[in-house]
Amino acid sequence: MAGNSSRRGAVRRTKKGATVGSGGVRRRALEGKGPTPKATDRPGHKAFAGKAGSEGGGAKGAGARGTGAGRAKGRRDGSRPGSDQVAGRNSVLEALQEDVPATQLTVMQRLDMDERVREILRLAGARSLPIAEASRTDLDRFTDHAVHQGVALTIPAYEYADVDELLDIARDAFEPPLLVALDGITDPRNLGAILRSAGAFGAHGVILPERRSAGMTASVYKVAAGAASRVRVAQVTNLNRALASLKQQGVFVLGLDAGGDVTTRDLELGTEPAVLVVGAEGKGLSRLARETSDQVVSIPMGEATESLNASVATAIALYEIAGVRQAKGRA
Repeated sequence: MAGNSSRRGAVRRTKKGATVGSGGVRRRALEGKGPTPKATDRPGHKAFAGKAGSEGGGAKGAGARGTGAGRAKGRRDGSRPGSDQVAGRNSVLEALQEDVPATQLTVMQRLDMDERVREILRLAGARSLPIAEASRTDLDRFTDHAVHQGVALTIPAYEYADVDELLDIARDAFEPPLLVALDGITDPRNLGAILRSAGAFGAHGVILPERRSAGMTASVYKVAAGAASRVRVAQVTNLNRALASLKQQGVFVLGLDAGGDVTTRDLELGTEPAVLVVGAEGKGLSRLARETSDQVVSIPMGEATESLNASVATAIALYEIAGVRQAKGRA
């Protein structure tokens, strides 16, 4: 008989006859294995990666994006955790022309060449970017089924600035600061369009809250059309505390919302250091942001129109502020 049947005591007799026992295996399986190790001592736990990164003495530590033992291993598609993809020939070309940080260019196998693809390959070669080939199926999965047109650019996680860095940009340009703070803008397309307007009308930076807000992703890069590399973006833990800190530094907080104290055409504070706070579409400014504002500014509109898209409203307000500042400069 197989197993432990030849061992003395391994046969158990019951009413149904002799059966083969486990030889004590089941009993030992029920024995405890001791206390559970700490999270920092378990290699599969993210806390273990944090411990390894801190003990390694790296400059950024394990908490930094894209670093640490838990993030060292790449994925099957060649990207790393935290990276994102810019997809589409025009978007990839603009990203390379604007020197957007990138780690790899992926090109579909047997791709039909045109002038854009040739220029993309030339720019990638000039930057010594690794170039990988992938099948259409792999590239579809790689770009999360975006319209990639056969090319995708891997970009690392965005490195956000500090609010003080945005003020330094204005100081270095010898201009009164003009910032844009987004209060609950969750649509990446709105964020990308706002970045384009910020770059067009002289804003020195954009401020985002960490929670309940769109972040800097490939979708934003695509809509921003190059402005994402020219306009710095800061991320703050608490937007209202950041606004209060700016007020202490002499920056006026201008809330953009319907039914404001003044209209954009009568905005005398436009020539002063200012941060324009834009609320979410539909909800508008939050109560705390409105209370923090030195002035609430509205855009004059016809009665038939209740509201504007957040990015369109931001563009109009920035255009008006730019006009006021230019008029002051000519005076």
